[in-house]
Amino acid sequence: MDELGASEPAVAAAGPRLGSDAPPPPLDLLKALGDNTRYAIYLELARSPRPLSTADIAEALGLHPNTVRPHLERMRDVGLLQVQSEARGGVGRPQHLYSLAPEAPSLGLEPASFPILARMLLRLAAASGADPVDATEVGREQGRADGERLRPRGCLGAVVGQLDAMGFDPALAVDDDPTTGAAAVTIAFAHCPFRDLAEQRPDLLCSIHRGLIEGVVEVAGEGEQIVGFGSLVDRSPCQVEIRVPGDDALAPT
Repeated sequence: MDELGASEPAVAAAGPRLGSDAPPPPLDLLKALGDNTRYAIYLELARSPRPLSTADIAEALGLHPNTVRPHLERMRDVGLLQVQSEARGGVGRPQHLYSLAPEAPSLGLEPASFPILARMLLRLAAASGADPVDATEVGREQGRADGERLRPRGCLGAVVGQLDAMGFDPALAVDDDPTTGAAAVTIAFAHCPFRDLAEQRPDLLCSIHRGLIEGVVEVAGEGEQIVGFGSLVDRSPCQVEIRVPGDDALAPT
């Protein structure tokens, strides 16, 4: 039994590991969140507008800092948290401040203002005469920046990591070609955090999304090619299909 009770929060299933150089797979992240104390810490950090210290978190949860500390270390080790140091202004070691890592799953905890902001930006883009070409390039530019940051994961790891961080709950399937060693990889979007807006203007929202993935593949890829993209624009399943060269092809694990 953990410190906050015996029952565990329900969490979604995760996809396969993407290779030895990839970060801990979603399953490891979800296992870490299966502990009630760590889940409570996650919620506290998700709701906080600023990074929190061990003492801040302990006080909010009514726990001793020595109880919270190992949970924070576990969450950091699996990639859920990022840590920064802050000088105390006097003697002693700097204190650690914790916040959710960019790659941490959203679990539907996006701030309530995000949909409002996205709706206003969509109206502004439409009023400015933006078209799908403009939207794709905006997404591609951001994707290139994300691709640089996520490049150590490899192409597929970068794409899946980006989609997961944005709340798309990506599900990956691999179809190997034994004659060439290449693979056709389909990444389905099990959830769209912008579904309502995409229904209104799929030409803009889905184009941004496509450009985002294209930018990541362009920077993080080494021969991978996007060969298909399904979206609300053509009323096909929302997913991206990527061809992986023979040497880089991955089999599901």
